[in-house]
Amino acid sequence: MSTATLERIPAAAEPVEAEAVRSISLEFSSASEVHAGLEEAVAELIEVAAKEAACGILVTRIHPGRYTVALDESVPFGETYESIAA
Repeated sequence: MSTATLERIPAAAEPVEAEAVRSISLEFSSASEVHAGLEEAVAELIEVAAKEAACGILVTRIHPGRYTVALDESVPFGETYESIAA
């Protein structure tokens, strides 16, 4: 577990917040990379989904080695679904 200390930045100096990532496209050259790559992408989107608490995550296999991991409103918050594109 890590601990972070936050410092309040004066309003005039606050940076413009970048828009959160809602979809990640992945392409793998070997099967051994797939699991770790998908786990990392899902973990990144879990952080975004937790802030919004409005949707879950959909992992879609486009074709062998190609995937999309995205926040999806058809998936209940707190859940991750998998699909295969037809």
